[in-house]
Amino acid sequence: MYTEKVMDHFQNPRNVGEIENASGTGTVGNAKCGDIMRIYLDIDDNQVIRDVKFKTFGCGAAVATSSMATELVKGKTVQEAMEVTNKAVMEALDGLPPVKVHCSLLAEEAIHAALWDYAEKSGIVIEGLEKPKTDISEHDEDEEY
Repeated sequence: MYTEKVMDHFQNPRNVGEIENASGTGTVGNAKCGDIMRIYLDIDDNQVIRDVKFKTFGCGAAVATSSMATELVKGKTVQEAMEVTNKAVMEALDGLPPVKVHCSLLAEEAIHAALWDYAEKSGIVIEGLEKPKTDISEHDEDEEY
């Protein structure tokens, strides 16, 4: 079953919407389950995430992980946002059922995709950031998240 925090973020998601002229936008999907997550970042001149919004098409866990991920990166620097992992998202939600762990990975990858877009637009390199996958179902089934 889902935790109270997962249900709260699903029923009352934070930061839903779009940011026009976003500093960075990242879209990631999972072809196997059909979830699609898009994250928009508004980053200031000091590389601080001023605002973050998301649009997600998917199950309750996908909406909840999107919502929590946006909460975890808002107000953080770009480098701090890089440290938001799928495990951090799951811990912040007090856990996810094993069959829904991929939703937290989707959130991590969407953040990285938005940061990648920001870095490309800004002509900068973000330490530790690799080109994100657009489809996380490319991961091996047995891979540890």
